[in-house]
Amino acid sequence: MPDQDWGAANSETAYAKINLALHVRKRLPDGYHELETIFAFLDQGDLISVQPGEGVTLEIGGPFAQGLSKTDNLVVQAATRLAELSDVKHGAHLHLDKRLPVASGIGGGSADAAATLRLLNRFWGLDHSVADLAEIAKPLGADVPACVASLTCRGTGIGQDLEVISDKDLPGCTVLLVNPLVPVSTADIFRAWDGIDRGALESGPVITAARNGRNDLEKPAIAMVPLLSDALQMLEECQPVIARMSGSGATCFALFRSLAEARNAESHCQNMMDGLWTMTGGIR
Repeated sequence: MPDQDWGAANSETAYAKINLALHVRKRLPDGYHELETIFAFLDQGDLISVQPGEGVTLEIGGPFAQGLSKTDNLVVQAATRLAELSDVKHGAHLHLDKRLPVASGIGGGSADAAATLRLLNRFWGLDHSVADLAEIAKPLGADVPACVASLTCRGTGIGQDLEVISDKDLPGCTVLLVNPLVPVSTADIFRAWDGIDRGALESGPVITAARNGRNDLEKPAIAMVPLLSDALQMLEECQPVIARMSGSGATCFALFRSLAEARNAESHCQNMMDGLWTMTGGIR
């Protein structure tokens, strides 16, 4: 089926998420983990579009559409939940342009759900606040509330207790994402965490806190996907402000002060590793 003209006015970007730092503090009885993190968001990502329709339906296209369900999908879950809680009688025919790799630690599904909430809030004329949407988003996944605002913030608890950060150091920076296209299971990576609390995330300026921090899931992820060690080494060779794995992987990122530096690093990494997926974008 040829792509329809969905129209930019009825579209919303699902911004890619990175964890500048991710400290896992302890396991919780419900299967989640208590953590401290710094979320940041690129100005690039998947794209959600909507047209009037009967009920909630979803089409999926884009380079990473293969294998994704049109029914058991966070986009549909988010739309259905918003409709039920807001007593919406209208339908929505949604389209997901899947541009980010699946199971890649950059919030793909969570960002898609969050973008769906923002888009339908506008499309259905609901006038929910960002705080309202974040509350609605909580049962959809640990990262979805942070993705609703898609602004730099500190997350505590299971990542849903959020404090937006106003920091002058990050705007203007460019992020390079690299992924060897090896999907990893978030649940498997968290299960492989050794359970050792290595300390709190420090307060203060974002970049300083991030550089002095860590991602506690890097070690177990590298044990499962050794190629991640090579990806991180490639990024470090480009002398970024910071290079780290995001979330539970397998995407790694590097933060640069300029787009030119990021583009040079992207070329270096593509030359060093075959089959590497890359994306560059600014910090929102």
